[in-house]
Amino acid sequence: MHVVIMAGGLGTRLRPYTTALPKPLVPIGDSYAILEIVLHQLAFRGFTHATLAINHLGSLIRAFVGDGRRFGLRVDYTEERLPLSTVGPLFGLRDRLPEHFLVMNGDILTDLDYADLLRTHMAAGAPVTVATFRRTVKIDFGVLTSADGRIVEFSEKPILDYHVSMGVYGLSLKAIAGYPAGMSFGFDQLMVDLIRQGDHPADYPFTGHWLDIGRPEDYDEANRTFADLRPLLLPATVDVPA
Repeated sequence: MHVVIMAGGLGTRLRPYTTALPKPLVPIGDSYAILEIVLHQLAFRGFTHATLAINHLGSLIRAFVGDGRRFGLRVDYTEERLPLSTVGPLFGLRDRLPEHFLVMNGDILTDLDYADLLRTHMAAGAPVTVATFRRTVKIDFGVLTSADGRIVEFSEKPILDYHVSMGVYGLSLKAIAGYPAGMSFGFDQLMVDLIRQGDHPADYPFTGHWLDIGRPEDYDEANRTFADLRPLLLPATVDVPA
């Protein structure tokens, strides 16, 4: 039950909040950091070991999390000297990881059962299992399709449905075999490589609560709704301030 948490991003879209704090440490509801909630959730689901991939303001994350004991986890770190994107940090960790493990961003709020995702991934036999969430996007314009200078299709303000990645993955070592350590590489590139090779990732659809704290409006929404969502997001074993 090992998880790698990607916590090294610059958080540029969330500025000015991330000027002095790394994004995983921005406070939610004046009571918890995002990463703090995630670590409590992982321990509650039975995870025992977490590796934090850090870079931007990483010393603050080290100081806050420490060895993970207060979360009921054993925590170690890998620090990027150069930005390695969203999967590159794993290439230098292969000798420290089990055959199957969880990988996730350190800035999401969800009630996803991380342990069930990992168990499902192991049973599926896929190189990667992607937790996915349905997003509905309304286009506020008439959408046209043209061919040879003529409009061949028209749709007025269509509503599009997409399955998007939640930033949480079950992963097997075989998926990252062969990539050199120190290489900057993203999950988007890994997905393209696997699909091209015919080794297709698996889908883990999720219908619960999920919010990616990527933009100021997302962060504001998280703070606005946290009081109601707190019992859902935090395990019952965690002392929740009134």
